[in-house]
Amino acid sequence: METDVEKVQSMGNEPPHEDQKRKARVSPTAAYVLRRFGLYLITLWGSLTASFFFFRLLPGDPVRAYVAQLQQRGSNTTFESSDAMLAHYQKEFGLYGSLLSQYVNYFRRLFLHFDLGPSVLSYPTPAIDLITRALPWTIGLIGVATLLGWVLGMLLGTLVGWNRNRTWAEVVTNGALGFSHLPAYFVALFLIIFLSYRWRLLPPNGAFNTSLNPEWSMEFILSVIKYGTLPVLATVIVAVANWMLSTRALVVSILGEDYLTFAGAKGLPARRVLSAYVLRNAWLPQIAALGMALGGVVSGNVLIERLFRYPGVGSLLIDSVMVKDVNTAMAIVSILIILVLTINLIIDLTLPLIDPRVKLTGAGG
Repeated sequence: METDVEKVQSMGNEPPHEDQKRKARVSPTAAYVLRRFGLYLITLWGSLTASFFFFRLLPGDPVRAYVAQLQQRGSNTTFESSDAMLAHYQKEFGLYGSLLSQYVNYFRRLFLHFDLGPSVLSYPTPAIDLITRALPWTIGLIGVATLLGWVLGMLLGTLVGWNRNRTWAEVVTNGALGFSHLPAYFVALFLIIFLSYRWRLLPPNGAFNTSLNPEWSMEFILSVIKYGTLPVLATVIVAVANWMLSTRALVVSILGEDYLTFAGAKGLPARRVLSAYVLRNAWLPQIAALGMALGGVVSGNVLIERLFRYPGVGSLLIDSVMVKDVNTAMAIVSILIILVLTINLIIDLTLPLIDPRVKLTGAGG
C-alpha cells in the first residue's frame, strides 16, 4: 500500500488542470484585446442605459406637448378623441408601455435596426435622418480642431520643455496656463467681438454663405473654410494650451532619464536626441490621452455650435431638448457615446502595436 508521503508526491506529479492549460495558451496580446473589448461593451451598455433613464425621467410629456400643438393648428381631426391621438403618437415615438418594455425596445431598435423613431422637430422624418445631415458638420469641426490642437500642442510643448530654462519658454508657458483655464465659448465670444464685429475679418455665424448651393465646388469649399475658421480657432486656442502644458510636463520628466544622458555621451546631435528620443517617448502617452479627452471635446462643442449657429449635432441637440424631442436627443447622445467609446477602443488596441510597454502592462493587469 502507498504511504501518505507517496500519495502526496504522486499528487504533485499530476498534470495541470485543463483550465490552467487554457490560461497558459492565451497570449498576452489576446488577453489584452479581450479585456479591452469586454470593458468597452460594459461601458457602452452602462452609458446608453444611463442616457435612456435620464431622458425618460425628464419632466414633461413630449407627446402631449406635440398633440397640443397639432390641436391648436387644427391638424389630425381624423382622430375620434384626444386619447386616441395620444395613444397613436405614443406608439409612433416609442413612448408607450412600461419603462422596461421601452428600455428593451430602445436597445432593439438601436442595434438591430439603427432606428430611434421619428423626430418631434420635423415629424415624420426619422431622428436618424436629421442627425445624418448634421453629423458631417460636427465631425469636420471637431476633427480639424482636435487634430490641430493636439499636433500644435505636442510640438510647442516639446519645444518649451526642451528649452525650459529660456525666457521665451517661461513666457509661453505662463500664457498657456492662463488660456488653459478659459472655456472655449468664452474665447469664442472675444473672437466674435474683435474678428467679426470690430474688424469684420470673418463671418460671426453660420456654416457657409447661404447664397451658395451646397456642392463640391471650390467656391463652396472656401466658404465653408471661411465660416468655420472662428469656431475652429476658438477650440484650438484652448486645446493647444492644455496639450502644450501636459506635453511639457512629460518632456521635463523624460529629460531626467539615464538613456538621454547616454545618448548625449555618445555624441548624438541635440536635434536627433529631441526627435528620436524625447518626442517619440512623449507622444505615445498623449495618444491615449487624446482618446480620453474626446468626450470633453464633444460636450464642449455643443456650446460652440450654438454660439456660432453652426448646423451640427450640438445645435440639433439643444433644439431637440427645447421642444422635448426625446427621440432626437437620445439618438444624438447614443451616437456620440458609441463614437467616443469606439475611438477609445481603437486607440487602446493600437497602442500595443506602437508601444510594447503597453502590451506588457495590459497582460499583467
